[in-house]
Amino acid sequence: MQILCTELFEKQLKKILENFAKEDFAATKSFKMYLDTIIINIPTKAKKYKSSIYFNDENIKDVEHQGFRIPFLIEKSSDNYILLGIIKK
Repeated sequence: MQILCTELFEKQLKKILENFAKEDFAATKSFKMYLDTIIINIPTKAKKYKSSIYFNDENIKDVEHQGFRIPFLIEKSSDNYILLGIIKK
């Protein structure tokens, strides 16, 4: 089992963190640390997340974190979790 990120997710997250850092660097670090914790725990909590509002696929679910949604794909054949993006609600 692996947690993978798309290039889109990485670009969007970088932009969000850059904008946050301009306002409050300490809050940015806290946001990123908690986000990392959520991401690491996706495999154990995937069943509790609702299906994504952005996709019509039961294997794509949304994680919510401080005003952002992170859609992720559960690839059952390879047992991978793929972070598709991060979108402001």
